[in-house]
Amino acid sequence: MSYDRQLERWTVHHRVGWLNPVFEGLSWIGGQGLVWLVIALVLAVWWRRPWLFVQVALADLAAQLISSGLKQWIGRARPSEVYATPKPLVSAPHDSSFPSGHATASFACATMLSFYAPRAAPAFFLLAAAIAWSRVYVGVHYPLDVLGGAVLGVVIAIALRWLSEALLRSRRARRAG
Repeated sequence: MSYDRQLERWTVHHRVGWLNPVFEGLSWIGGQGLVWLVIALVLAVWWRRPWLFVQVALADLAAQLISSGLKQWIGRARPSEVYATPKPLVSAPHDSSFPSGHATASFACATMLSFYAPRAAPAFFLLAAAIAWSRVYVGVHYPLDVLGGAVLGVVIAIALRWLSEALLRSRRARRAG
């Protein structure tokens, strides 16, 4: 058995009862990037920077689409499909396991938010890591699923940031020329 599966098995067999609702809640708020969109909306309104919300929403959308496509292509079975016990704490999605969509979206959004609020970056990444790990804890992902999703999310945000800056430079060049 690989270290990835061993760590997942150890985690779900050593759940702590009072932590179960915490990780279930983290898993829920991480679904569809909900918590990130709320954070981005609050900051965009507060700072009067609507592009902040737009960029976080685009990062979330790109992360959801890319992770979904990779899941279909890779087709890794979820832990709940491989092992009968313990049962997942949340409903196991019907798609494949790798990469974690929660981790991909959380790290894409945390990275994008960090570009705008670098002082808050540790808090954003801590929340993203907690959401990502919650998917292992509740029993629907392996650790490498969330690690792969985290790396993919960061790459997506950096690529979107680069693309947005390139578009801005292009507009400025057209206006100047």
